[in-house]
Amino acid sequence: VQLQAFGGGLVQAEGSLRLSCAASGRTLSMAVMGWFRQAPGKDREFVAAINWSGSNTRKTDSLKDRVTISVDNAKNTVYLQMNSLKPEDTAVYYCAAGVDFHATPQRYDHWGQGTQVTVSS
Repeated sequence: VQLQAFGGGLVQAEGSLRLSCAASGRTLSMAVMGWFRQAPGKDREFVAAINWSGSNTRKTDSLKDRVTISVDNAKNTVYLQMNSLKPEDTAVYYCAAGVDFHATPQRYDHWGQGTQVTVSS
């Protein structure tokens, strides 16, 4: 499974971004796609996850009102829509593939390269 994340950039506070994660390879073996983020000096933290049918999602409580995760099966792509961005959302955002829903990064088997999101105040 190969994952490529893109869509990050520089945005002003209260702005929005949509991140994309394109998956290729043996994606059928990975039932769940997740988004994580890692700010400088901090641990990688869970943001959201979705199964490939889109029927089930998980979001971390602190972001659930500002993020939406979705999937386009035809494109093998998972999206993370982020709204009302804050400077503390600044981080490298990673997509990951796993066999089940988990908030722990170690439970995901494949990772994309990350995309930088910077929110200016």
